[in-house]
Amino acid sequence: MARLTAAALALCAAMPAMGQMPWPAPLPPDPFGPPERHWAKLPDGKAWGQSAGIEIGPKGEIWAIDRCGANSCDGSKLPAVHQLDPKTGRPTRSIGAGLFAFPHGLHVDKDGNVWVTDAAVSKDKKKGEQVIKLSPEGKVLMRLGTAGISGGGPSHFHDPGDVVTAPDGDIFVADGHGTVAPDLPPDTITRIIKFTPEGKFIKAWGSLGSGKGQFRNPHALAFDSQGRLFVADRVNGRIQIFDQDGNWLTEYRGFNHPSGLYITKNDTLYASDYNSEGQKGIYIGSAKTGKLKYFVPDNQAGEGVALGPDGTLYAATPGGITRFLPKARE
Repeated sequence: MARLTAAALALCAAMPAMGQMPWPAPLPPDPFGPPERHWAKLPDGKAWGQSAGIEIGPKGEIWAIDRCGANSCDGSKLPAVHQLDPKTGRPTRSIGAGLFAFPHGLHVDKDGNVWVTDAAVSKDKKKGEQVIKLSPEGKVLMRLGTAGISGGGPSHFHDPGDVVTAPDGDIFVADGHGTVAPDLPPDTITRIIKFTPEGKFIKAWGSLGSGKGQFRNPHALAFDSQGRLFVADRVNGRIQIFDQDGNWLTEYRGFNHPSGLYITKNDTLYASDYNSEGQKGIYIGSAKTGKLKYFVPDNQAGEGVALGPDGTLYAATPGGITRFLPKARE
């Protein structure tokens, strides 16, 4: 946990130094009502821990990460991933007990399988630094990376932050969650990795920096309707967009320091920013053009964001799961 704590402190120190985007005037409208804090509830009154992941499955199901009532699952036997009842916020299914050190990124594929990135090494060095694919019932279907060992190359990760699957099943991983400090050596591992649907390494691209195809804390991934890969390049304050072969296409800088990404079928882009003091919240715009349309201010914003099929907005935050109802339904 010492390395995890150091990375978190470095992130807090690095973000203000990177600056904030020019504040639009007037501010875009907010289409949602006030935040409903601690919307998700665990059984028996257990406290929901910190979370960075919330996702919507192919049938509209809501999945979210709970770091075992704390900010780590290291040594815990509690389940780390929960399917939530959209009416009550209570789990209808809980999986992933004893599998993770620091569950971070969350993805639900077109078949309803649940993917989680584990972005730290456990104290006993037997868990962490992996991407794990689970069935909805919690059966482990695939592991990528080498448990408990941080590194580079095709078989190791250096704090994987997120995972997403393409329509054809190819797997993409954002690697380098802790790459935030301004004085990191230039060969620090920070990249996007592509695998076959069976988990065979295809390629990787990216390096530490602020140029095209470089990253400083690639934190979240999403695909738009064209199959373009969006990467939340958090500390650099931008979203970089690539084709599925890793070719750089463009970047958007109107979404501040994005931690979480969610793109709807009609290419509405949701980006959460929980690092920019005075500008925290969820930025909503066009994935096609990068134009900002709405802003949901939230001084307790988190890292994960998702939109339910009924238009309800969800955020995964350090305080648990927050729900926002559209103003028309308040």
